[in-house]
Amino acid sequence: MAAIFHVAVVASLVFAFDFNRRSYPVVPLKMQASLVTEEDLARAPPPKAPEPEPIPEPEPEPVIEPDTSEQDRLREEEEKRRLDMQAEQERIKLQQEQDRQRREEEEAERKKRAEAEVERQRELAEQKRLDDLERQRLENERLRREAEEAEILRRQQAEIDAEAERIQAMEASDFDRWTYAITRRIERNIVYPASRPEALECDVDIRLLPSGQVVQTVIGRCNGDALVKRAIESAIAKSSPLPEPENPRVFKRDLKILIKPTQ
Repeated sequence: MAAIFHVAVVASLVFAFDFNRRSYPVVPLKMQASLVTEEDLARAPPPKAPEPEPIPEPEPEPVIEPDTSEQDRLREEEEKRRLDMQAEQERIKLQQEQDRQRREEEEAERKKRAEAEVERQRELAEQKRLDDLERQRLENERLRREAEEAEILRRQQAEIDAEAERIQAMEASDFDRWTYAITRRIERNIVYPASRPEALECDVDIRLLPSGQVVQTVIGRCNGDALVKRAIESAIAKSSPLPEPENPRVFKRDLKILIKPTQ
């Protein structure tokens, strides 16, 4: 760059000198210059490269557009089919989503009904358990009352039986004394015939009035003969009226006695 600069300067001087020498009088030139060192040249920015001239673009050739009506129609039909298919896919997807939601709602409703049924069965079971407990409690209470009543009745019956036994014992003693008194009176009035057996035993049924009057005499089992039986009947008639019991409760209208003399 420094060499080119010096050459340009020298050429301009020569041209100016030659031109002036030919046309004009010689006039000394006054020039101002500055010394340029290599360091200044090193620090100087590199010269810009000349920009290339733009290449003109060729004129575009006229384009003859082909007839695309059929292609446009086919394209439109294809686009319509694509849009219809897309709409159908979206409809199917929407239907599937609605079916899914419906199934989920039905499943949720089924689970809700199942849970409600389980809860109802649990409540019924709990109510049945409570009812069974209440029935068992009432049954236990009834059994307890029946046991208490039975125990009370048993005690009362035991008391009644004890009293009846006591009364029966007393009456038995009174009855035995009464029948003994009757038997002794009849035996004192019997006049036995010579045919009387050694171990005489005769059962005699006597029907009495409350006053002791004898209204009927029947001799049952007896090991004596007819004379002995007539003697017994005669003694009973002679003993009437028979002694009355000290305890009126022991009186019997039909009385059975045993005639069995000890001597």
